Amino acid sequence: MQLSLLTEVYGNAGIVDSGRYATTVNEFTDQIPALRPAVLREAARAVAEVAPSGFTKVVVEEDKGVPLGAAVSLEADVPLAVAREYTYDLPSHRVEYSSEYKGGTLYLNGVDPGDRVLIVDDTISTGGVLIALIRAVRDLGAEVGGVVAVVDKVQNGGVARVFEETGVEIRTLLPIEIVDGRVLVVEEKANGAG
Repeated sequence: MQLSLLTEVYGNAGIVDSGRYATTVNEFTDQIPALRPAVLREAARAVAEVAPSGFTKVVVEEDKGVPLGAAVSLEADVPLAVAREYTYDLPSHRVEYSSEYKGGTLYLNGVDPGDRVLIVDDTISTGGVLIALIRAVRDLGAEVGGVVAVVDKVQNGGVARVFEETGVEIRTLLPIEIVDGRVLVVEEKANGAG
């Protein structure tokens, strides 16, 4: 699987200090510059290629995951459920999370008992959001059929943390490290291409 556009995007990414970690700012996750359809298409097709078969819903978190989740939903032709940071006094499953740059509460709607869910994330850093989503899906009586994160900030250890806390293995496509204010792609650490 070739991710030439995403590799280019991360090669040009800006770096900001989010408090505890260096955070990338780029076209794919922040729409700076605006997200090109070809980049989103490349990411969605790569996710669909490595995702396990038989999932009935795609789940993403709202903050940065909606563009990718919507594209994967269309690619796989399955419904999309979004974990949001607000509720409308409707029945929602509430779950606390802590991520690389913030923490709070997510409200997950649209997941039903018996669903087989594919959780998709644009980036795994510390793993906090994915741990929260895995727990929420399970709490709702659904099965986590797979988790795919496009980008893995390997130096933050999120993949190992998610496995330790949930037993779920994360497939990743583009492992990166931030070294001396630059983003480096670490090709040999990708675990979704096989």
